[in-house]
Amino acid sequence: MTEKIMTQILYGDRFGKEGELRLGCSATIFDSKREKVLLTQRADNGRWCLPGGRMESGESAAEACEREVWEETGLKVRVTRLIGVYSNPDQLVIYPDGNKAFFVVLSFEAEIVSGELSLSDETTAYGYFTLQEMESMPMHGQHKNRVEDSLRGGETLIK
Repeated sequence: MTEKIMTQILYGDRFGKEGELRLGCSATIFDSKREKVLLTQRADNGRWCLPGGRMESGESAAEACEREVWEETGLKVRVTRLIGVYSNPDQLVIYPDGNKAFFVVLSFEAEIVSGELSLSDETTAYGYFTLQEMESMPMHGQHKNRVEDSLRGGETLIK
């Protein structure tokens, strides 16, 4: 039997300094009533998260977010606002290939422009969920906190 090697997130005093600095993005996409948020289930670790990923050289932060949502969900979106900038110096992401990363993540709110919600090679499930439903779900990193911040609205947060 082959054991699946998963992406790990480790926490400890300043663990982040052991990883390569990477810029990422995530998108909060609400349902039509703004009561539920689109989450995807990651293929690499089974945890639920906001669609998003790593920014590539030569693209703007909004373009990176829109591209990542498209790749993971089949939805074309338009970024509408920056919710917050997130980093945790005590967090280290270790990938199955051994690479280690320390992420700074830009979290955006986005609206659907077109497309049809679908799975990708990075996702195994998707759905719209309330904060209450997220309480019992295995969530990736601090994604639930980003949803809470998006529901608060107001000023851009730096955490």
